[in-house]
Amino acid sequence: MLESKFKGTLQPAVRRTDRLRLRIPAEGDIDFLTRLFSRPELVAHRPVPRPDTPEESAARLARDIAHWKDHGFGRWAVEADGTLIGFGGVTVSKQFDGLNLSYHLQPESWGHGYATELVRESLTFAVDDLQTDRVIGLVRSANAASKRILEKCGFIFEREVMLHGAPTNMYATGSFRT
Repeated sequence: MLESKFKGTLQPAVRRTDRLRLRIPAEGDIDFLTRLFSRPELVAHRPVPRPDTPEESAARLARDIAHWKDHGFGRWAVEADGTLIGFGGVTVSKQFDGLNLSYHLQPESWGHGYATELVRESLTFAVDDLQTDRVIGLVRSANAASKRILEKCGFIFEREVMLHGAPTNMYATGSFRT
């Protein structure tokens, strides 16, 4: 099972791409996270498209921090030009086979290629560092931008699943190893 396979595989605290700095989320990220998930355009594709309460944002950050403690990896805090722009990476999926890729970037950073760069780095990390063969991405049908990003990064539509009471498209990578 994935949970036991990755338990205690502590990864470096900071990872870099050409334009992004990826670091472990910290308690001090709560104000940004609360503002991020209060944005209607960010939550528009959820089953209940309403912004998170501050308590829900705090619980989200606590889950991200706990995932790092439990597994040694998780969703990173994503910075561009020294500024926090979002969160994303891979986590252990409790519902589906494979690591779950997710990302949420502030709307001002959309359209600059940051999500694609983050997804590609997350896949490199999952394969090279975690030695996994399968990563999934869950996206609502109406979220055309996320669908394009996943497809650009090599994900293939696999099937429709129910997630939080709403139909969701599951995209997956096949085996990366040749």
